[in-house]
Amino acid sequence: MNESSLKKHLAKFNLGGLRYFDSVGSTNDEALAWAASGAKDFSLVVADEQTQGRGRLDRKWFTPKGSAIAMSLILRPSAPMRPHLSRTVGLAALSLADACLRLCLSPKIKWPNDILLDGKKTAGILVETVWSGYEADSLVIGMGINVETESVPPSESLKFPATSLEGMLGSSLKREEVISLVLSAVIKWREQIGSDGFIKAWEDQLAFRGEAVQIQSGAESSIYGVVDGLESDGSLRLRDEHDKSVVVRFGDVSLRPAA
Repeated sequence: MNESSLKKHLAKFNLGGLRYFDSVGSTNDEALAWAASGAKDFSLVVADEQTQGRGRLDRKWFTPKGSAIAMSLILRPSAPMRPHLSRTVGLAALSLADACLRLCLSPKIKWPNDILLDGKKTAGILVETVWSGYEADSLVIGMGINVETESVPPSESLKFPATSLEGMLGSSLKREEVISLVLSAVIKWREQIGSDGFIKAWEDQLAFRGEAVQIQSGAESSIYGVVDGLESDGSLRLRDEHDKSVVVRFGDVSLRPAA
């Protein structure tokens, strides 16, 4: 992947702007600075290599040169979107899942921000906000995707099993084509973000639905329950051992299958 091939593959999109880097610390950091200085809606930052990539909870995101996708999309929320900003991670998750489906794979969304293939992490999401006073001025949606097998971190460094698109497909892919699939899906799901159908589609692809999981929230004790579905804001709903509903909000949370 290089800048000219990326521009060619993304020419059909009405991008607000495109910044490509052979190597960068963090695409989200670049996008946050660009957004704060006036980047247009649907501007995109892409890097061939990311040296200081991060996921949620400041975890390091592995993006070796020439084998993965590191991209950050800038959205300026419209008036219809503003009441549903908590669903932004779902927008990214559904878009990544759609791209996998288009590749004839079977993705699941591990709430709140990972895409699994065969129970293994293949993509992650980090949503950050640029504020203007108390209003969200823009959203930066960072997405990291393991494409080639070389993009999968060493097993000893993993907190959760991982795989890659090519590892699951058994064939090679152009990263530019994957980015194009994701952007097409973002456009589709962004228009539906306020609908009940959006939440249903997100629920339908939840990993571990109907299964027991453990939620670790910061330093608090673990929460155990069976994955039941989603609240209207995208929060996770569990059923505890007494069949009572337990709602888990976004934040410093980590989900794992129950032992």
